Amino acid sequence: MTLLIQISKQTELRVGRLLKAHGLKGAIKLELYTDSPNERFTPGTVLKLQVPDTSPWFGKTVTVKELRWYNQAPVIFLEDVDDRDAAETLIRAILLINADVDTLPAEPDAWYDHQLVGLAVVRDGVVVGKVARVDHMPAQDLLAVNTLNGEVLVPFVKAIVPVVDIASGRVEVTPPNGLFEEIAEAAE
Repeated sequence: MTLLIQISKQTELRVGRLLKAHGLKGAIKLELYTDSPNERFTPGTVLKLQVPDTSPWFGKTVTVKELRWYNQAPVIFLEDVDDRDAAETLIRAILLINADVDTLPAEPDAWYDHQLVGLAVVRDGVVVGKVARVDHMPAQDLLAVNTLNGEVLVPFVKAIVPVVDIASGRVEVTPPNGLFEEIAEAAE
């Protein structure tokens, strides 16, 4: 008899942040960190909280009661958060879910931050650095790349990062002049 053990690799993904109380019945305005809020915030979904250790919510979870949209802004209702005072205690909390680290998002050309961090950054066939983190900015995301000459922020757009190959552990970049010039000269 063969015993197979599957070890699941899980990571916590940030899916939102609670902004401010909305009304008197415990609703909270929500800043989204996900492209699929209607899937992430279905009734009954349990979310972990990232809060300071001094918060009464430290180490606890919340359960989604309902997600509504007011003037195209998401507002969340949580179980056991029934009034404005309770909602105020959760302001600035980050909402987290557990996700399999190997599962890619459903939409094409989409990746989770943890899947990009650590990938080799290749320019013209030469490794010029490694992805250290992904910065989410209002206009576009940026790949923070650690190089021999320090950190370089690369706009994460198709024109500059045409290839992301998770399986081979690399991203290819075609940056505009000036972004990696010093590094390219040192590599030659």
